Amino acid sequence: MQLSFPTVIATLAAVFAVATPAAAQACAEVERFGVVTISPTTLSPGDTFTVTANFSCAAQLGVNPEYIDYYIKVPVNNNGFEPPILLARRTLNPSSATPLLDSFTTQLPYANYFNASYVVILDTTYPVNGTNGSPYSVVGSVEIPISIL
Repeated sequence: MQLSFPTVIATLAAVFAVATPAAAQACAEVERFGVVTISPTTLSPGDTFTVTANFSCAAQLGVNPEYIDYYIKVPVNNNGFEPPILLARRTLNPSSATPLLDSFTTQLPYANYFNASYVVILDTTYPVNGTNGSPYSVVGSVEIPISIL
């Protein structure tokens, strides 16, 4: 039997496809701290909206959230009068049907909003091991833009 170059390449591609888990292939580094979505993204004070965070890729990339905090913040050109607004502090429920998902509905607070760009920030607090093996907590963040009218 004689192997041609295209046959060898096809065989290697098949081996690598089987050896690499499909879910791990779909995770980008940007998803390390979770993926957050907001619906709707254009809001006025008092409006109800839904926040959803998916930590499936975070877990695959070694981030296992202990605490998750959601804030509204002015990310750039903050003049000091726009402190972050805490929307929620939550923990994942490992016994739920979807242990790597977090979703809740909340109301946009009646705060003083300025003519500025706003984002919802997801802060993910998770443990890592120090050089001596003892754990300590670090925080990673992702953000999604919203419009406040």
